[in-house]
Amino acid sequence: MKYLFLLLSSFSFAQQTKFVDFKSVLGKIEINTIEKSVSGEVTYDFEVRSAIDTIKIDAQNMTFTNFKINNVAVNYKNSGKKIALFEGYKMGKNTLTFNYLAKPKQTMYFVGVDENLQIWTQGQGKYTSNWFPSFDDANEKVIFNLDVNFDKNFQVISNGVLDNKTVNPTTIDWHYRMEKPMSSYLLMLTIGKFEVQNEKSKSGIPLRFYIENEDVSKFEPTYRYSKTIFNFFEKEIGVKYPWEVYKQIPVRDFLYAGMENTSATVFSRDFVVDEIGFEDKNYVNVNAHELAHQWFGDLVTAESGKHHWLQEGFATYYALLAEKEVFGTDYFYYKLYSISQQLKSVSKTDTIPILNEKASSLSFYQKGAWALHVLREGVGADVFRKAVRNYLKKYSFKNVNTDDFLDEIRKVSKYHVDTFKLKWLESPGFDNQKATELLSKKESIKALLEIQKLRNKPFVEKQDVFVKTMQSDAYFPIKEEIIYQIENVTFADKAALLRLAMATNEVNVRQAIANTTPKIPLEFKVEFETLLDDKSYITREVALNSLWSQFPEDQIKYLEKSKEWVGFNDKNLRILWLILALGTKEYELDNKAKFYDELLSYCSPKFESSIRQNALENLLFINEKDKNVLPFLVNSLTSHKWQFSKFGREKIRLLLKNQNVRSYFESLLLELPDNEKTQLQRLLAEK
Repeated sequence: MKYLFLLLSSFSFAQQTKFVDFKSVLGKIEINTIEKSVSGEVTYDFEVRSAIDTIKIDAQNMTFTNFKINNVAVNYKNSGKKIALFEGYKMGKNTLTFNYLAKPKQTMYFVGVDENLQIWTQGQGKYTSNWFPSFDDANEKVIFNLDVNFDKNFQVISNGVLDNKTVNPTTIDWHYRMEKPMSSYLLMLTIGKFEVQNEKSKSGIPLRFYIENEDVSKFEPTYRYSKTIFNFFEKEIGVKYPWEVYKQIPVRDFLYAGMENTSATVFSRDFVVDEIGFEDKNYVNVNAHELAHQWFGDLVTAESGKHHWLQEGFATYYALLAEKEVFGTDYFYYKLYSISQQLKSVSKTDTIPILNEKASSLSFYQKGAWALHVLREGVGADVFRKAVRNYLKKYSFKNVNTDDFLDEIRKVSKYHVDTFKLKWLESPGFDNQKATELLSKKESIKALLEIQKLRNKPFVEKQDVFVKTMQSDAYFPIKEEIIYQIENVTFADKAALLRLAMATNEVNVRQAIANTTPKIPLEFKVEFETLLDDKSYITREVALNSLWSQFPEDQIKYLEKSKEWVGFNDKNLRILWLILALGTKEYELDNKAKFYDELLSYCSPKFESSIRQNALENLLFINEKDKNVLPFLVNSLTSHKWQFSKFGREKIRLLLKNQNVRSYFESLLLELPDNEKTQLQRLLAEK
């Protein structure tokens, strides 16, 4: 998963796992979309290994009935956070059954309504115990099975194999079964209207690729290289994929980039792309990262937050190895170089080492990946693979710490593991010297570093080198570096070089030109206009905005050319077009109201937060006092998507500095639903 989560466990639960082992669970559940609740019957099989006075299960704000252990009614305590069992169980095998009802405030999310409804869960960082009685401690691993009853017009997806479906008059019972245990945070449920494509890996694992019905045309670019990555990982890791099936499901307004639920990755719909979108923002890295977690995190799980890098560092590094397989060696080393620059820049302020539960996500993910690269280079790729294979086999379906992994390195190598651990895992900072030493072995990085050394030299002294490089087959970041170095050189002096760069037809190089040409010279206009045809929605957005702004006589021509553009999932090109169409005086006067209404509609909760935020920003830029827009801005405060609610809070704080806008917000309180009113009142009360 792409954002930080610490596997924090309480002392009591850590101790409980020594005395009690929960083996398996069957949840028979129903979801009420009106009440936004989940209810059902739960059956746990557990074994008491040693005498214990209280057994606890995490359960957030739930109500319970019919508690029985071994078919006998028992008393229990419900603290609102945990169930405490204190009678009825015996040494050895036991069965616990009960019914429950929950209205989750987090972890289970209801997005859209009616035919547009999606329901999805996110257990890591939020705790599955908000929607299913389970264990917030990752050290308690259970075989999870779910039976889910829901409207027959929707697909229901959960962990494991779909054992069977029972079709009723208006609903379907979906029966999902697992064979191996996992931590509770990896339990998932997704409900929506999806199409699915079925494939098989080289080893015979069923691969299920889901997509929303309206996005069917984007199947191939979205899931491009998925099968390649899967097959590569089984070969590279040397341990067969540990589950019976692998599913991937994009959902709307997901909290993160992706989440590696066991056997079923959920990811953001923002990564559902078409052929052009693939060039700018594709699913490949997230795809590989979440798949790598099926081994590093799901199969073997860190015993505490201190060892979180064993999940995120490994997933980040193996994703890079997968991209190396797909995009080549130059790409791999350039990504490592970019990460090293990022780590170097924050090394003085980001001072908590990797082996600390309070370390930053940058440390757990990126520095963790670099630590593994240093280790792999130090012991050799074959030895590293052997150690990883032994580590995964030894600790399959168990919890691990850093020494468990490093001990496997020690067994197959004479590498100075203790020195490595101290330098890379227990010390702050980033060893940029070591990183540069390893990177400089690659010719493309060496060439990039040589070009960077020319940054402070006058253009005339480096012009010939730049021309030769631009005419060569040098890797694109080297050519990008040249474009950024000549940003402030006069057009007359750099015209020939710019035209050479345009002629490369490399998307990234041409995009760099678009980004570094705030003022388009008239003699460069025709060539700049060709950027409108590039296979990049980012390039098209920059080029359209610049051309429309600087050449008013051609505004209608540019609008006609881009009239059908939509762009990414956030409708970046469509929203830009509507803004420009509204701002073009003589363009389709009879449709101005229609353009505004369409733009305003994108602010509503019917759309994903990325679309809403894009529309809100643009409309408020036109008129920050627009009373049609401001209620939608208030609504953003209640979004479960923290990035969107944060945007709303920050924007409203700025607007409240205007007394007229403040007065409007105060008057709006009378009309707002309670949840929006509460959020707005908090902002109004701030000093």
